[in-house]
Amino acid sequence: SVCCGESPEPRHEKPRLTKPVDPQKALIKRKIPMPLNIAILASGSGSNAQAMIDKAAAGVLDVNICCIVCNRPGAGVIERARKAGVTCVVLDHKEFADRESFDLAVVQTLQDHGAQLIVLAGYMRILSTAFLEAFSGRVINIHPALLPSFPGVHGGADAINYGVKVSGCTVHFVEEKVDSGPVLVQAVVPVNAGESEDELMSRIHVMEHRIYPQAIQWLAQGRIDVQGRQVHLKPGNSPRAPHDGDWLVWPPLEQGF
Repeated sequence: SVCCGESPEPRHEKPRLTKPVDPQKALIKRKIPMPLNIAILASGSGSNAQAMIDKAAAGVLDVNICCIVCNRPGAGVIERARKAGVTCVVLDHKEFADRESFDLAVVQTLQDHGAQLIVLAGYMRILSTAFLEAFSGRVINIHPALLPSFPGVHGGADAINYGVKVSGCTVHFVEEKVDSGPVLVQAVVPVNAGESEDELMSRIHVMEHRIYPQAIQWLAQGRIDVQGRQVHLKPGNSPRAPHDGDWLVWPPLEQGF
């Protein structure tokens, strides 16, 4: 693997992976008072990654962004990482024979950087079984709709075409079935009749940049308890964030988010 913009040489051997850590010990019931090592996987401009970089730099988000992995050379997230001084590893998926060999190279990179939580932020690839086994229970994603409604890549357009009056975004754990894992937090925004997809998505993106760092902070604090499909948030000491617009978030946003 190489950093910041170059394409890797094709790999001819599958990397050897270390034994996956029990997620119940490593993350969900984490009690160690130190920043959580997160790795961000992104394919595009990196606006959600930027929200995490900004919150971490401000001391609001208790994480260390150990690396950003991008599968598209030239993507905007690479420059965001450079400006922030965050390690960025570019692995062009086109240089690999198949999805599994690419994913195994990504897993090795993440393990080499000590990643504890994997954060998908506009990562336009479906994860293989090998990837999810290596980081079982430790991969989260954000989807631009209120799951289980409107899964897939056209969540915003599907919501408008259906004529719903509210939509939003969902932070969830990642399972093999796309957009189906247990839900950590959701934000609701209004959908106005006749508006464009871009108008709706701009409203949703504002809330994505708030609830995604918030969900990561709850995980960093060891406050998330997953029981089947139910995700329980343990009480914390932070007051609620002020309500400043036409939106609803549950569990509620806390100060700083």
